[in-house]
Amino acid sequence: MYLSGIGTATPPGRYTKAECLSAFEASDWFARLDARAHYVARLVLQRDNGIEARRLAVDSLDEVFDIDPDTLARRFLVHAPTLASDAAERALARAGIPPHDIDAIVVSTCTGYLCPGLSGYVVERLGLRADVQCFDLVGQGCAAALPNLQLGAALTGTGACERVLSVCVEVCSAAMYLDNDPGVLISACLFGDGAGAAVLSRQPPPSGPRIRWCDSASLIEPSRRDALMFEQRAGLLRNILTRAVPALAGDYARRTLDTVLDRAGLGHGDIGTWVMHAGGRDVLQALERTLELAPEDLRHSTAMLAEYGNLSSAFVYFVLEAVLADDPRPGHWWLSSFGAGFSCHGALLEVA
Repeated sequence: MYLSGIGTATPPGRYTKAECLSAFEASDWFARLDARAHYVARLVLQRDNGIEARRLAVDSLDEVFDIDPDTLARRFLVHAPTLASDAAERALARAGIPPHDIDAIVVSTCTGYLCPGLSGYVVERLGLRADVQCFDLVGQGCAAALPNLQLGAALTGTGACERVLSVCVEVCSAAMYLDNDPGVLISACLFGDGAGAAVLSRQPPPSGPRIRWCDSASLIEPSRRDALMFEQRAGLLRNILTRAVPALAGDYARRTLDTVLDRAGLGHGDIGTWVMHAGGRDVLQALERTLELAPEDLRHSTAMLAEYGNLSSAFVYFVLEAVLADDPRPGHWWLSSFGAGFSCHGALLEVA
């Protein structure tokens, strides 16, 4: 399988940390939360946490604090199909592939629920064929991009499909929750809205970098699901984020990488480019330590985190797009995502 035509999309509203803090302090929610919660929010939004701005699907930050099930469900319904379709349309255009040539579409999300699923909305908006195979993957959190691509690899590898459209979209502002728990508050300060897409093909593209999917591996430890997960409270998604996440991400990322490299007969030094999900600054630092990387190796992940925040499952498409725009080096690349489960996935790519 080959990856081509990476596309991304975000809402137009860009909000800085300082703007988010000012809006929070002016909101009704500020008075509802205790002094410790005020301290945590100010600490996260005033210190160097690796994030400078986020894109959110609201016309003003006041809307972020309208937190009720109907408002959040409506926000997801309005914005998720638009973001997913915009990213997919850009991916198709960059790949030079007309929508009619897509045989299957795989859409991943964890920040909202639609039935029929998001895939049907994207099919409608892009004008894909009526016989296109549709797959909606839900509940995999920040890690979802790699399972999405793994399904694409299976569909193209068996010959069932010539071309698959891979899409991940998250409207994190539609999964907003606030209370006095530090993990909940930190989560509310980290996540942004966006979508990423890629065209997956059995044959290499006629021009541009040839990104070949070589091998992949996954790890999941259900006993650690409490470290990072959504739970339902009063009809709302409440994100549980714990201090264990950076260490888990580093450990699982290293084990997944070693599994694939051992099978390929390669070493860490054979990886020239790293396309990594970034849960936050502390996670990136954990990845540097456990994978024995220099900050330069994760510069694209660092830059995307600073400008967009944690985009959950869509994040690695933004990193891949940034790498491709920055004089990409041929050779072996490593693509990895991790998140709820606790799970981690990685793929070895060969680029020519």
